[in-house]
Amino acid sequence: RHDRLAGVMLLDLDRFKAINDSLGHLAGDQLIRAVAGRLSSCVRDGDTVARLGGDEFTLLLVDLRIVEHASVVAEKIVSVMRGPFNLDGHEVFITPSIGIALFPFDETVADLLKHADAAMYQAKEQGGNAYRFYTFEMNAANVRRLSLESDLRKALERDEFELYYQPQLDLATGRLLGVEALLRWRHPERGMVNPGEFIPLAEETGLIVPIGEWVLAAACAQCRAWQLRGLPPVRVAVNLSGRQFRSNGLVKTVVDALEASGIAPSLLELEITESVVMQDTPHTLRLLQELGGMGVRLAVDDFGTGYSSLAYLKRFPIDLLKIDGSFVAGVPGDPDDAAIVIAIIAMAHSLGIQVLAEGVETRVQSEF
Repeated sequence: RHDRLAGVMLLDLDRFKAINDSLGHLAGDQLIRAVAGRLSSCVRDGDTVARLGGDEFTLLLVDLRIVEHASVVAEKIVSVMRGPFNLDGHEVFITPSIGIALFPFDETVADLLKHADAAMYQAKEQGGNAYRFYTFEMNAANVRRLSLESDLRKALERDEFELYYQPQLDLATGRLLGVEALLRWRHPERGMVNPGEFIPLAEETGLIVPIGEWVLAAACAQCRAWQLRGLPPVRVAVNLSGRQFRSNGLVKTVVDALEASGIAPSLLELEITESVVMQDTPHTLRLLQELGGMGVRLAVDDFGTGYSSLAYLKRFPIDLLKIDGSFVAGVPGDPDDAAIVIAIIAMAHSLGIQVLAEGVETRVQSEF
């Protein structure tokens, strides 16, 4: 009307599902209404706030003189969302991820919504509680992600996954104690795809569960193959993703892999990250006890990087702590990293738990 800009904001609530699952759908609905009220307070009378569905909102900002006016609204939204929400006596905090597309740079409704969505996804990928404007580079990244997801769905049936094995050594004797199975994807056209790119995508889409089942079966089969070639028994460690650990069929998957390969349960070690161990502790305790009762070894990966409660080391049947490589990389030069590593080793040994240092790559690290 006045030859000015219009902005479309797509807003998604970070961690809404966790609140909905823990406090119930009524509390989730209450939170949605409270968020809608705060969003409405951030815009002018001529603007529009709409709920697309679930925990997604769209805002239409009309008659903007300059791009920065959209930033002002976005910053206001992030600010007003910082305060606690009271849901029937429960105080909760929620943060937004906001993507912004602008007319007339994008001319159609479809493009405005699609590009705002791409920008919102970028904000969420970078930790949430932020806003991003759409850029052409984002669209290219989005197209690549969609293409990668499509290829990932076919990779298992096309036998494109491989396992690499990283040795785990006893530093006192140099003896090989075990190996860690590392998943790699050899794409017929892209070559080796970075695990940091495809594993989060597999986790997000749920594909990590069937891929994880393949990893377990393949690692156990390789362990057996080494034995048949006359090599001494070597323990194989397999990482479990959070989604895989929470899936109902995990125990059956482990049993099937052991039975199909014929290896002893003690030769399989399952690695769970510290953050996963800390979630839903009654369920976690039952599951770890069931797996430990089978004779499978249990390891906590990335120790020292999560919000850990040391009580779980006493309660859970844990055999091994893996010191995160970020601490190992700093020794012996960084006194803080050195102190953390020494403390973890002393604490674990006093509890009868073995310790493994991730990523020892130099002689001075090994000697430390």
